[in-house]
Amino acid sequence: MDTNCAYCMEGELVAKFGIKICELDTCKVYLFKEQSHKGRVIVAHKKHVGDMNELTAEERGAYFEDVARVSRALQAAFHPNKVNYGAYGDTGHHLHFHLVPKYTDEFEWGGVFAMNPDKTYLTQPEYEDLISAIKKELGVS
Repeated sequence: MDTNCAYCMEGELVAKFGIKICELDTCKVYLFKEQSHKGRVIVAHKKHVGDMNELTAEERGAYFEDVARVSRALQAAFHPNKVNYGAYGDTGHHLHFHLVPKYTDEFEWGGVFAMNPDKTYLTQPEYEDLISAIKKELGVS
């Protein structure tokens, strides 16, 4: 655990950009507050590691199963044309993936998604609706 890490500490650090949806076996799932891409989430590993190669093969496989599970939930809930996956960690050294639903008739189709376009923020009820849809498809409460 790192006391400077948003994903380890949660609370105020993660609240700057995300809303916790749930925890799965290997990860924590957050709705990204900036919603230029409807349904964008972050899937952060529960262990504070900076790279997937710091996990055992078993841990890595289980984590990618959870990433795939979240992707399937996004596809079922929002019907994007594609889900893009991004894992960077240049500044935040905690293994996490951005799952970014992309739609052919919307923002940034055919290009790399912006880390934070700072364009689309929702009301609390709108965030709650997205979270409910994702939880339903994940089968969690």
